Amino acid sequence: MLVMTAKVDKKKIAVILAAVVVIIVALVLLFGGGEADTTTAAPSMATNDGRVKFLTDMGWEVAASPVESGQVRIPDKSDEVYDRYNALQKSQGYDLSQYGGKTVMRYVYKVSNYPGATEPVYATLLIYKNAVIGGDVTDTAANGTVRGLKKPQSSEPAPTTAGETASTPTATADAAATGDADAAAGTTSTEAPSTSPTTPST
Repeated sequence: MLVMTAKVDKKKIAVILAAVVVIIVALVLLFGGGEADTTTAAPSMATNDGRVKFLTDMGWEVAASPVESGQVRIPDKSDEVYDRYNALQKSQGYDLSQYGGKTVMRYVYKVSNYPGATEPVYATLLIYKNAVIGGDVTDTAANGTVRGLKKPQSSEPAPTTAGETASTPTATADAAATGDADAAAGTTSTEAPSTSPTTPST
């Protein structure tokens, strides 16, 4: 009887197994990992859908399209109105002083789930190079407030911009964004987005 034996090279088997593992890991990253990145990536502010998703993630229900959009210039010199508005921005992790003199995009969306709203409420996003650099949510009621972008818990009090009573909340916010101090002293209509918030200026 003839018996045949084969000598197994363990080093070669180890190299082959390592190569197979590398290929499997590469395939998982290429096909499986790519999908996970897409679902967890931050929304792009370059698109309307991205901006709506951003506001939705903040807790707001907003109209599918902005009621107003346009360019505004961030003041390169501060004043009292600007400082109050930027204090609100800093409280939510932004700082407009880094963008002094730059022209940015401003998008205004109507909010439909603001607690206890009796007049229109608008969410404003300030976008520079497809990134949010600031914004606010403004209740245009006579006793309304200007607050940060994140929807508060129901038990939280409604703050105004740096402690100011918001008889003219939108005028204050717009004046800060455009550097128009006189607008902050005026009255704000609650009838239309062209005046509440005011029409963007370049």
